[in-house]
Amino acid sequence: MLNSILLQSQGAGWANIAMIVALIAIFYLFMIRPQQKKQNEIKKFREGLKAGDSIVTAGGIYGKIRSVNDTTFVVEIAKDVKITIDKGSVYPSAAQADKDAASK
Repeated sequence: MLNSILLQSQGAGWANIAMIVALIAIFYLFMIRPQQKKQNEIKKFREGLKAGDSIVTAGGIYGKIRSVNDTTFVVEIAKDVKITIDKGSVYPSAAQADKDAASK
């Protein structure tokens, strides 16, 4: 009798471990992996930017890239008004995104 109780409790332990592993796998597949893919796409977009491309900054400023440096862009936001911004705060403009979506 005692032997069968011990075997049942050991089986429940493995079931709990299997459940935890399954939950981790689900989180990875549905939350972590898609976020990593999206971050990689944004990184590729930022690396592919060149002078003349239209962008939107994280702060909502629209402009055109005038020059590209290692970690920054010089962006013209109005005639003869240029600002230097970090590459990490750049997103494609709505028009650019529509054009890219139409070409796919």
